[in-house]
Amino acid sequence: MGILLRLSRLIDLLNERIARAAFWLILIMTLISAGNAVVRKLFNMSSNSLLEIQWYLFSGVFLLCAAFALQKNAHVRIDVIYGKFSKRTQMWIDIFGTVLFLFPMAFIILKLSWPVFMTSLQSGETSANAGGLKLWPARLILPVGVFLLILQGFSEIFKRLAFLTGHGPDPTEGVVGPSEEEELAEEIRKMRGLAEGEGK
Repeated sequence: MGILLRLSRLIDLLNERIARAAFWLILIMTLISAGNAVVRKLFNMSSNSLLEIQWYLFSGVFLLCAAFALQKNAHVRIDVIYGKFSKRTQMWIDIFGTVLFLFPMAFIILKLSWPVFMTSLQSGETSANAGGLKLWPARLILPVGVFLLILQGFSEIFKRLAFLTGHGPDPTEGVVGPSEEEELAEEIRKMRGLAEGEGK
């Protein structure tokens, strides 16, 4: 189990570093978007390549940060029953959910997307738009992002198995908590309660 936990820490570190680097793509994308808008308004000029690079960067942020989001338990979860179970049952649900749902979906996407990337790379595929960019970098982001997600899935399983066997801490401690939406809803409830109290 010690080897699996060390591997899990390496995977976590890899995905965290990639995600933190990908965060900068948001700033770059914003600057390109703003610059493109200013040039279009002031000089009545635009560039398809600048528009396309924004799509590439957005895809990069979304796909390269998916594994980090899984690590931080930040993906959308319909938690109707899950929260009512014991911590051990929740760990087993996470393990079976990863094996039965995440892995099959991710492996299918990886299997289908890699040949598309290779074909695009070998053919030198370019966007159909005038002045458009090469497409292979955008096509590469999908298999890379999904591969990182698969690695993170294994890391999450290792951490949960360690917890279940008494060899590791609760992997959700300090991660699971009210979402921003839940916190906002709670604030609205409090404000509504104060307003109703003042109205009486």
